[in-house]
Amino acid sequence: MTVFFPWQFMFKSMTYLPGTLLHALKNRDLTTLFSWSKLQAAWFGRFWAWAGPQVRQGAEVTVVPLLEGRITNGSVIPPSDRSTAVHPGISGAVLEIGPGSGMWVSIFSDKYQSSSADSSHDQQGKPGHRGRVTRVYGVEPNPAVHPLLRQQIAKADLQDVYEVVPVGIEDLASSGRVAPQSVDCIVSVLCLCSIPDPERNIKELYNYLKPGGRWYVYEHVKRERSNSWAVALYQAFVNLFWPHIIGGCELQRETGKWLKEAGSWSNIDLVSPKGEPWFMTLPHVVGVLTK
Repeated sequence: MTVFFPWQFMFKSMTYLPGTLLHALKNRDLTTLFSWSKLQAAWFGRFWAWAGPQVRQGAEVTVVPLLEGRITNGSVIPPSDRSTAVHPGISGAVLEIGPGSGMWVSIFSDKYQSSSADSSHDQQGKPGHRGRVTRVYGVEPNPAVHPLLRQQIAKADLQDVYEVVPVGIEDLASSGRVAPQSVDCIVSVLCLCSIPDPERNIKELYNYLKPGGRWYVYEHVKRERSNSWAVALYQAFVNLFWPHIIGGCELQRETGKWLKEAGSWSNIDLVSPKGEPWFMTLPHVVGVLTK
């Protein structure tokens, strides 16, 4: 990922704005035309239908091992060496934050699990293996992506397992869809960058985990000046434009810090991925936090 990537990504997003405006005009959707938040949501929904699969293709090499419990201290443990894994994989009731157009939905499917090396339902709770996912709550407040999300749910044959929760985190409690301390796992993949009031909402999500529950994280974060002041300054400059063009996504969030401070954890294994280049404008944190 080069230093030019953010500009290329923003340019591609801009190409979806005219079509979004024309669609709103054609349907006389004045609410969207005269509301920046609604226009931005519709625009991002159209763009992410293209971008989501591209992002998954690049991130899958990290996200799949993460959800199988095969990432420790930022390093991926090969399937052939699962005995050294320290985290169980996803299982039970899962809260997926910001599923968007559903680019990760298939990983919750039994069909997907049965095609993974050495994965089976009798491995539930064993480090390095995923167990059976019994319920998924997808917290997605953007209605523009719901049609694609539901298509992916149907494609993965998860209609009886995956429930779309069409509210933001701040309204999750009042929705009555998910009870506090009721989920075994939280999954957040490249989504906490765009939630409102992130520090407060991350603490709110912590309350939904059962004791012993696990939060699987792969997020891009703020570049610290101690690592590279030049890249940190460059990231700050890019961030002047990025949120307005990429659906409210912020580049300079201290997500890793806020996750660690969200509540009392019995184990925190959240660091930068091993081998990530120092010059990345979108550096990441990856790992599992256990309540």
